[in-house]
Amino acid sequence: MQLLISKEQCQVEVKAEIMTLIREAMEKILEEEEFSHDFIDTAEVSMVLCDDQQMADLNSRYRGIPDTTDVLSFPMLDSEDEFVDFTDEVLLGDIVISVPRALEQADEYGHSLVREMVFLSIHGLLHLLGYDHQTEDERKNMRAKEKKVLGIIGLIEEHDEDGRTKI
Repeated sequence: MQLLISKEQCQVEVKAEIMTLIREAMEKILEEEEFSHDFIDTAEVSMVLCDDQQMADLNSRYRGIPDTTDVLSFPMLDSEDEFVDFTDEVLLGDIVISVPRALEQADEYGHSLVREMVFLSIHGLLHLLGYDHQTEDERKNMRAKEKKVLGIIGLIEEHDEDGRTKI
């Protein structure tokens, strides 16, 4: 999988360890979704690491919400029917993460920036693959997939019903 990263913020340092774990988590998602190794090798995701102002601008423009958010996903494929094996690179889409917001949430939930950035990346990629959380069943399905991949790469933590790390 090719992960193209554009770092467009300088408020919070994003270490190489985070980017390595993000790539690993994304590849695990594609493996768990049972895509072929050829597909995984040709899949491409573009990621932008931005600040809250840039995220608020994007959120306002594309969702009509004039406030920042943690992650936005912009899929390039329209449906699961288009997820077939490709011989050339296939752009799955773009993921945008507000790094200052990720740091704020990591503090709020009582875990590391590493864990929050990887979680947001997993969440974003699942959206690119067609998953959503509009209903309770969809939310549970996404959470289970997120938790499974976090566990596979060694970042699982026990949380209370509000998502905060249990002490």
